Amino acid sequence: MKRDDIDNSQYESTDKKNSNPNGLDLYKDKIVILITGASGFIGSRLLNELIENKEHKNFSYSIRGLSRHKIQFDIEKLRDSKVPVEIIEGDLSNHNDCIRALSGVDIAYYLVHSMEGSSRNWKKFSEREKITAENFKNAANQCSVKRIIYLGGLIYGKDDELSQHMKSRKQVGDILKRSKSQVTIFRAAVILGSGGGSFEMLRYLVERLPLMVCPKWVLTKCQPIFVGDVITYLSKSTEIKETEGRTFDIGGPDILSYLDMMKIYAKILNKSFKILIIPFLTPRLSSYWVDLVTPIKASLARPLIDSLKHESTVRDDSILKIIPTELKSFKESLEFCMKEEKKYKKKGTRNLKKERTSLSINYKILLISLLLLLVIGTTYYFLDDRKTFLEPFWLSIAIVWYILILTAIYFVRFGARLGALIAGILAWVTLFFWILDNAYVVFGYPIIAQKPGADETWRDMIGMIIAAFTILSAHNIFHKIRLHS
Repeated sequence: MKRDDIDNSQYESTDKKNSNPNGLDLYKDKIVILITGASGFIGSRLLNELIENKEHKNFSYSIRGLSRHKIQFDIEKLRDSKVPVEIIEGDLSNHNDCIRALSGVDIAYYLVHSMEGSSRNWKKFSEREKITAENFKNAANQCSVKRIIYLGGLIYGKDDELSQHMKSRKQVGDILKRSKSQVTIFRAAVILGSGGGSFEMLRYLVERLPLMVCPKWVLTKCQPIFVGDVITYLSKSTEIKETEGRTFDIGGPDILSYLDMMKIYAKILNKSFKILIIPFLTPRLSSYWVDLVTPIKASLARPLIDSLKHESTVRDDSILKIIPTELKSFKESLEFCMKEEKKYKKKGTRNLKKERTSLSINYKILLISLLLLLVIGTTYYFLDDRKTFLEPFWLSIAIVWYILILTAIYFVRFGARLGALIAGILAWVTLFFWILDNAYVVFGYPIIAQKPGADETWRDMIGMIIAAFTILSAHNIFHKIRLHS
């Protein structure tokens, strides 16, 4: 874009800024914008926003997207874009990749966040984030990047009061601010959007559980914000000089606890939802529970839960005057997310891991085998002549066994790992019981009760085969099913 094409008064202060070699020259022919984490929850949406709303910018630009997984992009679609788009593959923890990504870049969005890995190694993400941020800062200085825009967490308090997760988010912002670039930091609490960890955790907990056992962190207040509003702030900040070198708190219009959010979502679904708060339930135990009940990994749930322990509400709303935005309420955000989920399900673009043929077959095998186990177990009270199993001890065990199998079926229907775990354990126990019940075949005498008849022996043999299928399918589902990678 040429200088003569612009209202000079609008950028009078920008000319003064551009006397500094690190100032952003909006009069150059084309601005280069880098989006790191371009395939992620925020980055992919920002990429689409910058592609689709080019006309709203006061300058001409091209986009470079950086991702560790280039294969996730529809390259043909990007080639048809009116905005020049380049997708490169790289890892910001590698300094050479940082240099390659930032070379010739004017504005860089820092949207990477290291929360991946196994649950036992989740604490290491803080060190990874520090290394990545240092690499990015040094590379930005070397490449003379004019602006860096970072999305961090909405937190207050001293470092020693913060969880490791939130301390790490703050540390990244502090590292980036030490660069020579003008750094803008947006701090958000819970971001609501289809595919985002916070929303997915909320929706699966409410949809799958009639009774939720919660720790006291569900009572902490926060200010959730719709992902579309976050994208608006990130996108428009490049056009507005007042956002340079500043930190802004962003949040939606509602201040709620996580308990309030679950209740509101349950009400939208017209679902009965009971909550039991246990003060001593730790974030570690909570993350394992979330891992078993929802598709959210414990390694992701743990930092999310840790962040919810701290009150995160907007104390400085100056961004509303600089970038006026009609913010969506929490309820409106949820309704939009639900519509988005339905759209994805129709297109078949979500739950790709869950819809693999092998997993689909395993689900069917597991459900059928659990139902068959119920039928076979019931024959002990109709077709078995032995009275031992009518005694109170065995009846009490049977009641527990029935309840657990029905619980497993309940969770398996929703694709929860907890269902596969319960099913697998029960199948092993049941298999062991039937082996002992037929031990007379090997040892010549019964172990559990009186010697079973020929019909009972064949029944137990069939039960063993079904229990084996249950174990195999439960194992496959437990280890393979994941909605989020």
